Amino acid sequence: MNEAFEYCTDKADVSQIADHLSACDKAFIPPLSSRVSIRHYARKIVDRAVRFEAWSNGLLVGLVAAYCIDKEKRFAFITNISVLQEWQGKGIASQLLARCVNYAQMNGFVRIELEVDQGNEASVLLYRKYGFNKHRELNDSKIIYLKLLNNF
Repeated sequence: MNEAFEYCTDKADVSQIADHLSACDKAFIPPLSSRVSIRHYARKIVDRAVRFEAWSNGLLVGLVAAYCIDKEKRFAFITNISVLQEWQGKGIASQLLARCVNYAQMNGFVRIELEVDQGNEASVLLYRKYGFNKHRELNDSKIIYLKLLNNF
């Protein structure tokens, strides 16, 4: 496994995202396929989200997708953070999340929210590291947020 990564934005097509999400399916709590049609979700991500991607040798190994469309409230919503299992622990999710936060700040957003399952301890630790705070609980998950400091 080559550990050289190419980080880019909005490169993946629907099929590549669907393949990536399918490969990560069981890492989601609960599995992503139990909540959505992965193919339809991949299409929605391509159509509506800004995608921060990590690639290695033509393979999409990490993905953060954020809806940065609420220009009135200036809130962004991260809909997906995923890294292929064999690539976890290499700082990919952290790097992609940092790129997402920077993008939101540079585009005048004041807040980023996301939903995380309370049992997903690794993800919760990552979000705490970035300063995300709990907003509200929602069944077995919680909505957390990060207030962005903008100097615009």
